[in-house]
Amino acid sequence: MTNPPARGGAPLAALLIVTVLAVASPAFAHTGTGLPGGFKSGFLHPLSGADHMLAMISVGLWGAFLGRPLIIALPVIFPTVMAFGAALGMANIPMPPVEIGIALSVLLLGSVIVFNVRAPVWAASLIVAIFAIFHGYAHGKELPSAADPIGYAVGFMLATGLLHMFGIGIGMLNEIPYGRALTRSIGGVIAACGVFFLCTALA
Repeated sequence: MTNPPARGGAPLAALLIVTVLAVASPAFAHTGTGLPGGFKSGFLHPLSGADHMLAMISVGLWGAFLGRPLIIALPVIFPTVMAFGAALGMANIPMPPVEIGIALSVLLLGSVIVFNVRAPVWAASLIVAIFAIFHGYAHGKELPSAADPIGYAVGFMLATGLLHMFGIGIGMLNEIPYGRALTRSIGGVIAACGVFFLCTALA
């Protein structure tokens, strides 16, 4: 039996989307130059770009929707493959337009949440891994300019893990009355932000 729509879901969704778009201005600033190094910079960086932040939260949230083993596997797959993407970026390996890939990750991950897509383990893992490459590549291009790239990478990976855990925490709302409708509405907000990011990347 499905939960009835959450009361107050529309105002909450509107508030979330306004907040996210208000901080979205640095979301596409992956210039690869002038990046300060160190653990603190790396830890704060995923929190400064709404595109990365929403994608990482979405990975945990979708994992919570899918349950075991993906609630554990997806937050492990994303940072692991992201490290591979970062290596590609540091090596300056040619890639498709990275900002478009990142925007699509937010759009698709939000969409699978709002539509409650029950993907098999292999498909969910592949989707998350592909998008992780784009996110890692963008930050790998920045790493060589950091004064302390190792400290930066450690801080960045820790923040990524915490964002995944935050997404899983949101997914726990599914267990309360009206919770699934609320979390799916959050997925809708994330997807809407993905449309915004994609339009910005294509402009």
